[in-house]
Amino acid sequence: MAAVLVNGTFFASGAVAPVRRSDHTAGGRETWNSRCRIGRFGDKNSLLFSRRNDVLDQYQQRWRRNPSQSVAALSLDALMPPPIDNDLYEIMRDLGAEIDDDGVVLTFGNDEQAVEAAENGVAVFDMSHFGRLRVTGEDRLHFLHNQSTADFKSLKESQGCYTVFTTPTARTIDLAKAWIMTNSVILVLSPSTRRSVYDRLNKYIFFADKVEIEDITDKTYLFSITGPSSDELLRKLDLGAIIGKPFGTHLHYKVEGTPVTVAVGSGFAGEGYSMLLSTSTGGLVWQALLQAGAVPMGASAAERLRILQGKPAPGSELTDDYNVLEAGLWNTVSLTKGCYIGQETIAKLITYNGVKQQLWGIQLEAAVTPGTTITVDGEKVGTLTSCTVGRDEGKHFGLGYVKTKSGGAGLKVDVGGVSGLVVDIPFVTRLLPQ
Repeated sequence: MAAVLVNGTFFASGAVAPVRRSDHTAGGRETWNSRCRIGRFGDKNSLLFSRRNDVLDQYQQRWRRNPSQSVAALSLDALMPPPIDNDLYEIMRDLGAEIDDDGVVLTFGNDEQAVEAAENGVAVFDMSHFGRLRVTGEDRLHFLHNQSTADFKSLKESQGCYTVFTTPTARTIDLAKAWIMTNSVILVLSPSTRRSVYDRLNKYIFFADKVEIEDITDKTYLFSITGPSSDELLRKLDLGAIIGKPFGTHLHYKVEGTPVTVAVGSGFAGEGYSMLLSTSTGGLVWQALLQAGAVPMGASAAERLRILQGKPAPGSELTDDYNVLEAGLWNTVSLTKGCYIGQETIAKLITYNGVKQQLWGIQLEAAVTPGTTITVDGEKVGTLTSCTVGRDEGKHFGLGYVKTKSGGAGLKVDVGGVSGLVVDIPFVTRLLPQ
């Protein structure tokens, strides 16, 4: 089975890349159509794609479609460790990517363009340096239910959620994404917490628990597709069946014989999707996304976008100094699911209106070092946690915690001698989900 380019269209052989239909059978089971086309590129003669024409010619010779062949969803649970294939990073270097020793794509030299695309078009970010854990075993949902803030027991296969790992006093460790699959749960973690969360989860597996945890970070790639034109991009790739689904919903496709999982939610605010895939097909899928119109985004631009949108991150906004509610992650919390690590503290904070500080955006007249005190009329009201270049020329933008009693959006502050204005940020929530 292989991915091929035919008349400007990306095809896949046999059961490759089925497209889920919106209708259901009488028995209530989802069905799949038999189409193979998953995407139409723009100019098939573009520099990016033409460099792989020799490989694609071989694919075309091998490609055969059998109309009678059945097509079915392929779960990531079937993924076996693929051979290592560095074609993805060769392609990125050809695009001018700067890649560090850990394999993190720092920049494509287009940071301004990438942020602009993420806010007004569509960008694609290689998040493969983020951690990915695969939790299996009969007790996996019950186990994760007790380990973090989300209600895992209420989730069904093909659903997903954000969840926060906290300390016993509800201090924040990391904000993770979870995808519920047929025989496993996939957790997506921040790079800096990959090891610590893995160790913590294993620490709480007791002898009778039927739970196993595997780190699949090095066996997979993770792409983030973000921006208001994300839906249009998926339609070009014939992946439109997932458009309009709730956050965390994910469907499985197949490219070159290996699974590709497409999930709602990019890891940023607003419209977007994530793709989890084998390292053996990373180059093909990356090229498909760029040919469909996505602008490549490196880690430096992604960090700027994170701050502009107000997404809290470990080591900055998610530390032992702040709890999950102060961090604006109310939408990740369940008060009805019973006991879990940090639950008692969270319940008390909500019951007694005990959130003493909150995370806000701060428009700044100049750059300020994170950790600088935020003041109003000489009195400390908070701390700056992150800072980046602002949207307007000469301006900067920061994130910081401000005392609840001091105010919120519209508050004028001083941050290390630099004037600032407290503003809303799109990523955070300040109320429990309905």
